[in-house]
Amino acid sequence: MNVTFAKRALPNSGSVLVLAGEKGKLLPSAEAIDKASQGQISKAIKATRFAGGVGELVEILAPHGTKLARVLVSGFGKPDKFDALAAERVGASAVKRLLKSGETTVTVMLDAVEGAPAEASALAAHIGSGAVLEAYRFDSYFTKQKPNEKASLAKITIATDAATAARRLFTEQDAVAEGIAFARNLVSEPANILFPAEFARRCQKLSTYGLDVEVLGVAQMKRLKMGSLLGVGQGSENEPKLVVMQWTGAARTKKPVAFVGKGVTFDSGGISIKPAGGMEEMKGDMGGAAAVTGAMIALAKRQAKVNAVGVIGLVENMPDGNAQRPGDIVRSMSGQTIEVINTDAEGRLVLADAIWYTQDRFKPQFLIDLATLTGAILVSLGHEHAGLFSNNDELSERITAAGKAEGEPVWRMPMAEAYDKLLRSKFADMKNVGGRDAGSITAAQFIKRFVNDYPWAHLDIAGTAWKSEARPTTPAWATGYGVRLLNRLVADYYEG
Repeated sequence: MNVTFAKRALPNSGSVLVLAGEKGKLLPSAEAIDKASQGQISKAIKATRFAGGVGELVEILAPHGTKLARVLVSGFGKPDKFDALAAERVGASAVKRLLKSGETTVTVMLDAVEGAPAEASALAAHIGSGAVLEAYRFDSYFTKQKPNEKASLAKITIATDAATAARRLFTEQDAVAEGIAFARNLVSEPANILFPAEFARRCQKLSTYGLDVEVLGVAQMKRLKMGSLLGVGQGSENEPKLVVMQWTGAARTKKPVAFVGKGVTFDSGGISIKPAGGMEEMKGDMGGAAAVTGAMIALAKRQAKVNAVGVIGLVENMPDGNAQRPGDIVRSMSGQTIEVINTDAEGRLVLADAIWYTQDRFKPQFLIDLATLTGAILVSLGHEHAGLFSNNDELSERITAAGKAEGEPVWRMPMAEAYDKLLRSKFADMKNVGGRDAGSITAAQFIKRFVNDYPWAHLDIAGTAWKSEARPTTPAWATGYGVRLLNRLVADYYEG
């Protein structure tokens, strides 16, 4: 989607989107078209249940008295609630309606909204960002699309008195949108295409953004004694990889921020095999690694003034004759031993070594891991919030604030020593599951055993990395959850 910004002026032809507040109160551009068309806009509003809510639309085709092809009236809600996220929904609603309509361009008239909490430049930029996010499609495997199924809308022009400032803000937001699209693509790829080596190859190509990318193979991980991670992948013909991405945007003496992602490119459950129904969705069990990769793209492309490292553990969990068995004991890079009770609780085994490696090598300011880790978090939080677990209140508060600002909310869950006894093993330092009760909490308690004296947070994104229904700016299936949150966290608290 090509997004441009121009000085505010009503076009003489083509399609245009104008704004209306609560109860259909028209802004000046909408009033001007309404007057020219002898009240056609007002009549259309009265003839529908349009109430001016955010993203609500009324469409008028070829309004008489004008040369316009069509007019869309979009609600923006209460003026004091018209913030960045609401602006994104306006842009998204226009794209959703017009993407396959046959229209190729549309102009959005952004008049001043008195009382809006965001400046006009920010509102304009976020309308553009919402349009880009809504226009995303993963359709590369379709070979017989009908003409009316193909996207026609290619350009959106946002007409505003703050065009120059909006253009500058949008450049940064577009970097984030690119990271989100990359993450969505990774989660959507089938596992026969995106296995660990292919994922790693795609990461290596990101050096064009200025990222320093290293890929560790099995031999290197064996030397590092990553028995926990390697044990997960030993049942697959596709060998595990550990990818390290670094962005240096500050003085090299500055400690980096660190993100670690679970990257199980397909999770059959291993010997503890999953039920067949829905197993195809387990191609997305690398949503944490995808989010970390997308966030690193966003930071690099917008030239963030921070040092950052992203580490992703890439494995495929399969049940061949060499697969890890329930009852096996593995030794992690930390030296701690783990009795594998359930081979389908593999993500935490991957994170154990990836986290230890990251903190041991980079000594970061803080460390955040992201993983589609437990079904238990869906029972707790559904698809609305990611689960947040942490050893640090300040980091938790900052993550919560960043998630709220970006529409990627988290909910902090409890952690306590009492849960640790559920991980006691008769034969090793710990077992990899704690039983049915408090499943997402015991998973976090397990991961915490591999975190030293660093501020740390674990985000269980099993309910947010993919969704069955589309929402404004977010398609059905892969959401790219986490990219925006991590970028905003860095931008608000750790740059400069």
